[in-house]
Amino acid sequence: MSAILVVGSVAYDDVQTPFERKHRVLGGAACYFSIAASLYAPVKVVGVVGEDFASSDIDRLGRKDIDTSAIEHRPGPSFHWSGRYDYELSGAESLSTELGVFADWRPQVPDRFVGSEYVFLANIDPEIQLETLEQMRRPAIVMLDTMNFWIDHKRDALERVLAKVDVVSINEAEARQLCHTFSIIRAAREILALGPRALLVKRGEHGATLFTRDGAFWAPAYPLEKIQDPTGAGDAFAGGLIGYLARCGQADDGALRRATIHGIVCASFAVETFSVDGIEAMTREAAAERYRALRALVALEAKALRDEDPFEAAAAG
Repeated sequence: MSAILVVGSVAYDDVQTPFERKHRVLGGAACYFSIAASLYAPVKVVGVVGEDFASSDIDRLGRKDIDTSAIEHRPGPSFHWSGRYDYELSGAESLSTELGVFADWRPQVPDRFVGSEYVFLANIDPEIQLETLEQMRRPAIVMLDTMNFWIDHKRDALERVLAKVDVVSINEAEARQLCHTFSIIRAAREILALGPRALLVKRGEHGATLFTRDGAFWAPAYPLEKIQDPTGAGDAFAGGLIGYLARCGQADDGALRRATIHGIVCASFAVETFSVDGIEAMTREAAAERYRALRALVALEAKALRDEDPFEAAAAG
């Protein structure tokens, strides 16, 4: 089982939904990702926090199989994001983004981490993602997340880093924006042509679609009766996906499809509570139960399609 390296934000969030508000809860892409991925394999975090960051929150990560020794501590405030969701809970309205010590931070990957085989480059400046990759020693799988801001303002750098990674994770709007098309199929083809082996298009309550050069695979979201907070769902999704690949040591289309379902399972735990509480409480047994439920749903659909269709038979006859 190989270790995983994540480079990204360690932050505090203020989150408002129509039902509840939370102030200064633990957040940041690296936190959501690492807690989810640690269910499958050891995780190493490269990040930065300010002097206001509680040691107890670092300890929360350390209690999992997460190495926090490369999280830098600097004078100044930590990254702090504030957002609000409406009743659909589909996307956040950012109220404020205070970068703090994250603003001028450049990741320095320790020598003991440069041989990590699995790497997740969370949503940060693509130029910093490139700098991070240059420090690594031939990882087996690199996964990247990005957002609309970088697509608009750092497209050249983003395209350079896309050519160097294996898996890209973005949502439908970002895929359309990146490729100037309303067609997700066309966007997927163009993104894969830039170099990645696989594209994961996140679709919120509608699950996720995996695109590779050999085809596409759609997996539904896990059905939940109640969603509390969608913040961090995409990073928890990435954690489950990369975590599974690191655990099984494979990355063919079959493994990527299974990993997609594992990612959706982790995202389902993330959205059930505020902050990282849901994935922090997730157990292997609970994750396995949800994985089996989703796998059965996908398998049932596949079997139904394989069964003889009277219409098709009549057309052939």
